[in-house]
Amino acid sequence: MTSPGAGTGTGTGTGTDPKGGPMPRQRHHTLFFLEEIRAFSPVFLDTEVDMGRVLAHRAEAVAREGVRYGTTSYVLRAAGRVLAKHPDANAAIQGGPRRPRIAHYPFVNGKLALDRTLDGRRVVLGTVVPSLHDAELPAIQAHLERIRDGDAERLEDFEGIRKLHRLPWAEGRRAFRQAAASLALRPHLTGTFSVTSLGHRAVDSFHSVGGTTTTFGVGRILDRPVVRDGEITVAPVLRLSLAFDHRAIDGAEAADVLTEVKEALESV
Repeated sequence: MTSPGAGTGTGTGTGTDPKGGPMPRQRHHTLFFLEEIRAFSPVFLDTEVDMGRVLAHRAEAVAREGVRYGTTSYVLRAAGRVLAKHPDANAAIQGGPRRPRIAHYPFVNGKLALDRTLDGRRVVLGTVVPSLHDAELPAIQAHLERIRDGDAERLEDFEGIRKLHRLPWAEGRRAFRQAAASLALRPHLTGTFSVTSLGHRAVDSFHSVGGTTTTFGVGRILDRPVVRDGEITVAPVLRLSLAFDHRAIDGAEAADVLTEVKEALESV
């Protein structure tokens, strides 16, 4: 996710222009995406997760393996396993209210939104982590580190976005809509669920629509008072949100999904 001031002060097309001008091409894919998800019918839930076990596991991994697993890696792993048990929450809908179509998938792919710079402009790019129904933390973390440390101008993962930016507006919009309309392609382009994090900043919680039936929003981990065994103590708490598409599932199942992800994180 980008910050409110993303794209200002750096890159091409920045600065003051009282007459207006064309939208920077690096933002075309974001605008095409926002147009495509207008049919989404969002409902928002949130919960608090005691991350004590996750932080202990991460510290052990650093000491034992020299690997520091990111918070989003734990969330992707937990959500992948939970959604494998909830096929309707792992589905995708295509089409308008008159003749909608729904697809269910025998796998779980998770899209993570990333804050990257492309052609000198700060933008949101997404990477799809495959097979999260059975992927383990090392594979998930390796995927994210490859994307995080790679050059967005060269990574093959973003070649489709770079090609889209080179197209004229109308042609790019048409190409994006054509790809988004394919229920077969969609889980490989946008995942079967989404995760987005703003926890690197002073953001406790937020809600985001990632274009998938479920989207998890990850805030920062902060020491907060909690009650354990009838006593007040302090624990590292994550506020985890879930936006779900009411066209695909109802609130009861969404509540099950969020609760089960919470329980999975608290029992790492």
